Amino acid sequence: MQPLQNAGYDRAITVFSPDGRLFQVEYAREAVKRGTTSIGVKSSEGIVLAVDKRTTSKLVEPTSIEKIFKIDEHIGAATSGLVADARALVERARVESQINKITYSEPIRVESLSKKLCDMLQLYTHNGGVRPFGSALIIGGVYEGKSRLFETDPSGALIEYKATAIGSGRSAAMDIFEDKYEDDLSLDDAICLAITAINEATDHDTTSDNVEIAVIKIDDEKYVKLSQDEVKSYIDQVIVEEEDDKEEVEENEE
Repeated sequence: MQPLQNAGYDRAITVFSPDGRLFQVEYAREAVKRGTTSIGVKSSEGIVLAVDKRTTSKLVEPTSIEKIFKIDEHIGAATSGLVADARALVERARVESQINKITYSEPIRVESLSKKLCDMLQLYTHNGGVRPFGSALIIGGVYEGKSRLFETDPSGALIEYKATAIGSGRSAAMDIFEDKYEDDLSLDDAICLAITAINEATDHDTTSDNVEIAVIKIDDEKYVKLSQDEVKSYIDQVIVEEEDDKEEVEENEE
């Protein structure tokens, strides 16, 4: 009986496999892939963060599920993966933001906060006795009239995007973005695009109970979470547009 090729290389975070892989980091990425879909879209008017708050039971209060967080007045984060790990990362991000404000008397830059968070994530990939964070974040914000959108990874890697998604529906959402994203999107169009991506990436009905949206506008640089009524109005708008598109396609086929 031949021993397994990768046996033993996933027992500690500090052990590389012969082909240069850290299996514990890859397992952490799998935890993110099994999480609910979270989305970030950058528009000409600001940042849109949207999350799918999939509930496992009808007894769960949807308002108690937190997947989108305010980091500072001008920065928000959407998470996917292990909820407890995400909350720890969010708390660290909030602390870093306040440290910067106290030290330099100015709000932290979106890129600086993202890098500080990824520095912490990377530390948990090369220290014995710890494990990587099983959570990824989409960090979006506005600073000095510019909107920025970053995606973190359990390995500590950091990438800036115009539109991105994490979680179980990433592939379907990214296909939508590749096809429909434009640089000059208005904030309303970006919200509708985010809802369209969530609707495409999930296998349940998209309603205001299971979708949460936050925006940061360039005009005031303030994080604002949309109410359920506002989310419902955008969802209704997207559904109407999709039905019109289907009717148009059917007419063209005839």
